[in-house]
Amino acid sequence: MLPVDSLDPRLRQAMQRVLLATLPGLLVLFWFYGWGVLFNLLLSAAGALAMEAWVLCLRRRPVLPALSDGSALVSATLLALALPPYSPWWLPLCSAASAILLGKQLYGGVGQNPFNPAMLGYALALLCFPQSMNHWPAPQAMDLLSGLQQVLGMASDLRPDAWAQATALDSLRINKSLTLDELFASNPAFGHFGGRASEWVNLGFLAGGLFLLQQRIISWQAPLGMLGSLFLISLLCWNGTGSDSHGSPLFHLLSGASMLGAFFIVTEPVSGPRGAKARLLFGIGVGLLTYLIRVCGSYPDGVAFAVLLMNLAVPALERLCAAAPKEHSA
Repeated sequence: MLPVDSLDPRLRQAMQRVLLATLPGLLVLFWFYGWGVLFNLLLSAAGALAMEAWVLCLRRRPVLPALSDGSALVSATLLALALPPYSPWWLPLCSAASAILLGKQLYGGVGQNPFNPAMLGYALALLCFPQSMNHWPAPQAMDLLSGLQQVLGMASDLRPDAWAQATALDSLRINKSLTLDELFASNPAFGHFGGRASEWVNLGFLAGGLFLLQQRIISWQAPLGMLGSLFLISLLCWNGTGSDSHGSPLFHLLSGASMLGAFFIVTEPVSGPRGAKARLLFGIGVGLLTYLIRVCGSYPDGVAFAVLLMNLAVPALERLCAAAPKEHSA
């Protein structure tokens, strides 16, 4: 498990490996969407580090040691990877600043946050700015100048409707007439098994997650619980390829933020449970809630809300798992 003490020298090494593990998914995102991914990263990092430094100054705490531990940069990176590329400049900046302020420093900094900071920042952005959060570009990279103009709001002739499209999860959620085969054949948002770009992005984050497991930066219980429950419930609820289908298990595993959530979000050590059984139950809960929000909710991907809801359940999960052996022995 990741160390949670900002004074622990292992924390910086662990954060560096987490950042390294995001590279496969990041490179795939860059391949499909181009410079917008890097704009998100730079702006999110700037917002997170600036807010972290400002709050530490207000609290009269040393700034450089806290900034150098890498935890704020990891939160900013995970948030940036979840945001739509070519978002307006203020969206990643404000989202990352809110994630650090409301999701981390408000509770005392590293090792104190009850909620996942990156997912809290994402959820706040989605609730406050739904229109900007739903403008996902088609998997076609802009050139650097056009992308910069779009981010800065200077491209008056480049309306979002001209380049944005519904994601595969959103298209499936609102579909009422086409079969899955027809959707995959006619809708450019769909690829071979999941979203056209997201299936490859998810495979990239899967590779990074396996690296973290091999390095023992994360444990296997929460990822297995999330992916296993997501696979199982989508298999049980899968009703074929008709127009009322909710998608196959493989579709749900390779769409949205499934792999990013499983290996980089639910494994966050502070807002998640400590015990192995509790981590497994935590992951199972995230997987089930993700599917229910995707199928029954108003948002196409439910990873962020599922994680935050399960963060609320962490104390109960830990008490449940701690009491189980005592009841059994009694």
